[in-house]
Amino acid sequence: MPKNANGRRHSKSDLPQKTCVTCARPFNWRRKWKDCWDAVQYCSDRCRRQRKQPAKADMQNQVS
Repeated sequence: MPKNANGRRHSKSDLPQKTCVTCARPFNWRRKWKDCWDAVQYCSDRCRRQRKQPAKADMQNQVS
């Protein structure tokens, strides 16, 4: 495991955590999210694709 600037190793339990909006499961910070962590809402692409959207029947009722 790599060491940080202080020469100490950090554990994964020290990383920030959020709860997924879709599946309500906790997920940890990832390096690829370092610049946009405040905007991250979903734990995976699957949850992002399955996010809560209005049902098709509701959309058809609004159009008619």
